[in-house]
Amino acid sequence: MRDLTEGVARFQEDVFPARAELFARLATHHAPHTLFIGCSDARVVPELITGTEPGDLFVVRTAGNLVPAHTPGADGVAASIEYAVAALGVKDIVVCGHSACGAMTALAEGHDLSGAPAVAAWLRHADASRARATAGRDVPALVRQNVLAQLANLATHPSVARALAAGETALHGWVFDIPTGHVENLTAAANAAPHAA
Repeated sequence: MRDLTEGVARFQEDVFPARAELFARLATHHAPHTLFIGCSDARVVPELITGTEPGDLFVVRTAGNLVPAHTPGADGVAASIEYAVAALGVKDIVVCGHSACGAMTALAEGHDLSGAPAVAAWLRHADASRARATAGRDVPALVRQNVLAQLANLATHPSVARALAAGETALHGWVFDIPTGHVENLTAAANAAPHAA
């Protein structure tokens, strides 16, 4: 905890004064351009990876960067998505997976999650990802297929479906490679692939 309180002190003494104008504007203006859905993993820092400023990203982080398909009822992930799209009008939505993802590793390698029942239940949102990944214990393949499956789940949310139909937002799937810093754009690769006639 000491590291955190020292970090807050450094922020207040060094960072905030140099950025006071930005924070004054942000106090009354909230208009992020992108909804960034990433993993809760501490090694994946959306603002650092994208080089963005405070206020640029609306960030949702979940274990395994999972986005449950839309269902009626209260859901914190769905509420955040709806707010970002319908109220804030984000222009882009990124789902970002990453190398060495603990959630995807657990699924690919069949880890015993009986001691973590909430985690096991949450990871059922990756069932479609597992079905799409044909290579068994191949974690990188599962990470990629999971990003694509979560993009499909996003499109089931009414606010996202409306924004996509109106051309007001676009979906992007990324995979961040922790040891190299490389970001693979899965949707760019899919869009560049030749279409069958």
